[in-house]
Amino acid sequence: MSLPMDSDGLEAPSPIEGLLASLAGCTAVDVASILRKKRQSAVEYEVVVDGDRLEEHPRVFTAIRVEHRVRGAVEPEALRRSIELSATTYCPVSAMLSAVARVEHRYRLVDQSGEEHEAVVTVLGPGGRRLPA
Repeated sequence: MSLPMDSDGLEAPSPIEGLLASLAGCTAVDVASILRKKRQSAVEYEVVVDGDRLEEHPRVFTAIRVEHRVRGAVEPEALRRSIELSATTYCPVSAMLSAVARVEHRYRLVDQSGEEHEAVVTVLGPGGRRLPA
């Protein structure tokens, strides 16, 4: 496998952007799989990830926000539980990052009737422990 990277992110993702993309991909695969098993029908699904980094080098992440944006015939509780399972049990990238930074997992759902639902699912901190939202 070949994955182009660029130190400043102009021609290709920077390594730090690749790290956030890995988190997004890891949790998205988990959540999509769990939703299918729960017979939930998402017609749109994207994961948006951003983070805060220290000013001084090596500029590590101190906080990361993961937002799952879903549209479709999905029950809020099924989505919440799917994200929780990914964040706390299945996604190794989430586990690794939460060992050193605050990682918040949340969702924004537009259900089949057009109603919007938003919630913070879990916040994990250094050592993988749960923090208050």
